[in-house]
Amino acid sequence: MFSIFSGRSGRIATFSAIVLLSGCVSPAERIANKEDHLAAAGFAFRPADTAQRQAMLNKLPPHRFVRRVHGDQVFYVYADPTICDCLYVGDQKAYGAYQQYRQQQAIADEQQEAAQDYQDASWNWGGWGMMGPGWTGWNPAWGNWDPGMGYYANGW
Repeated sequence: MFSIFSGRSGRIATFSAIVLLSGCVSPAERIANKEDHLAAAGFAFRPADTAQRQAMLNKLPPHRFVRRVHGDQVFYVYADPTICDCLYVGDQKAYGAYQQYRQQQAIADEQQEAAQDYQDASWNWGGWGMMGPGWTGWNPAWGNWDPGMGYYANGW
């Protein structure tokens, strides 16, 4: 990839720009993505293509799930008056599948954020006073330096 930036600071600036741009998803795109997942989870698409359906659609909160009970069955209704002018209707199984997808996606997103690889052959831990002699005060299980042990007990 060509970058107007050069060197290490250029790589950081380029990476930062990519991260910022990838977060620029419009509300319409977020809703459309959500609706794709609703359909994949088993929700049925119902257009508001009559005056009666349009009036009923307008009574529901937009882009929110509403739980409806009909007889002994539970349905979940998702109204979209802005993107598709429609309803998505699903049963408990479809709603459960959609929620499971959301949980899996949240875990994947969190893992991606938490585990960013840093690959730089010129990185030197020694410049930070780490990973060399006296590096006995660190135990990853503690999550931080133990102030009562080793090299760090003497204030670095």
